[in-house]
Amino acid sequence: MKIGIPVSKIMTKNLVTLSVKDDLVTAEGLFKKHHIRHIPVVENNTIKGMLSHTDLMRISFADAIDDNEQSVDTIVYNMFTIPQVMVHDVVSVTSDTTIREVAEILSKKEFHALPIVDDGKLKGIVTTTDLIQYFLKNIDNS
Repeated sequence: MKIGIPVSKIMTKNLVTLSVKDDLVTAEGLFKKHHIRHIPVVENNTIKGMLSHTDLMRISFADAIDDNEQSVDTIVYNMFTIPQVMVHDVVSVTSDTTIREVAEILSKKEFHALPIVDDGKLKGIVTTTDLIQYFLKNIDNS
């Protein structure tokens, strides 16, 4: 299995992003629409933070309420801004970082996505799911 190849070979390039001016209701809609769990927060294609679906769940009452879940979540989401909920100190890698290096970073950290940034501009994102899919596709079955 080749793990010395650049992460650019497996990263997602067609990104769903948020602005710091967007709201959390918009973010939740994007998570659901695109079936994703991490959204880079950008300004002029420069990463400002990362919002995960888990970040939203931390402030949501979805687990505690059934009937009015949607309206309660909307009320709670409107109490916070994306900058208040997102991770600000984002660890990123460049597109020429190897898949092995990315796997090492993600195996040691408590997050599951890395933005790919070249020359200060967001170029893609790689997640633990991307890595697992790559490893499964390239595993030696002998």
